[in-house]
Amino acid sequence: MVSKVVIAAAGQGTRMKHLTRNKSKHLINVCKKPFLAYLLDNLLKAGFSEVILVVGYRDDLMKDFLKKFGYQATLVNQFEILGPKEKEYGTLCPLKCVKDIVGREKFLAIYGDNLFSVNDLKVFHGLDDDYNYIGGFTSENPEKYGVLIEEDGFLKEIIEKPKEYVGNLINSGLYRFTPEIFEKIPFIKLSPRGEYELTDAMTLLAKDKKAKIKRIEDYWLDFGNPGDVIKLTKFLKTSKNF
Repeated sequence: MVSKVVIAAAGQGTRMKHLTRNKSKHLINVCKKPFLAYLLDNLLKAGFSEVILVVGYRDDLMKDFLKKFGYQATLVNQFEILGPKEKEYGTLCPLKCVKDIVGREKFLAIYGDNLFSVNDLKVFHGLDDDYNYIGGFTSENPEKYGVLIEEDGFLKEIIEKPKEYVGNLINSGLYRFTPEIFEKIPFIKLSPRGEYELTDAMTLLAKDKKAKIKRIEDYWLDFGNPGDVIKLTKFLKTSKNF
């Protein structure tokens, strides 16, 4: 069983435009509750009991949010540890900040602007072997994402935004890691877009036959632009689980 979960929520979310003028996208209200509340509720229902929240932009509002809604979490400020995003940025950065807190335990890693079902999170909670896992989601538009190439249940490679069809199983941004992930971090260099990418570390684990794919069966909702507020509102109003 996995009890720890690391939530990446340091960014502002500029694609949300005016909605993130004074707060991060994770705290945008949807049906009278911040988006992050839905994610935390599902994680807690799935059995994750220790939350490590990696914050940055307007961390004061994150503290207020936790207090107001009664959530317990360890706050880690990415910008205080690594410097501002202009100095060091990317999806790998939150993991760079939590090594000492996570220790030698297995843990879930998730982006603070993604929402998964309790059932799918329970599957990841119950993983108890020594492999690392990445959540794969079947997409109708795989060319927009990183496509997972599978071989005998293992992750072979991740092809980012392929120009030709190579499959429709995409990276959903949900991971279950063993401490081996921290051993790969020192080997990761800046990507072509000038960021440190978590997928590059996952690729190194895949080369060692240490990474497997676990399919997301229910849903994956990304909260990245203003249109997603409307989509999520409709989803919450029609879902029986909220």
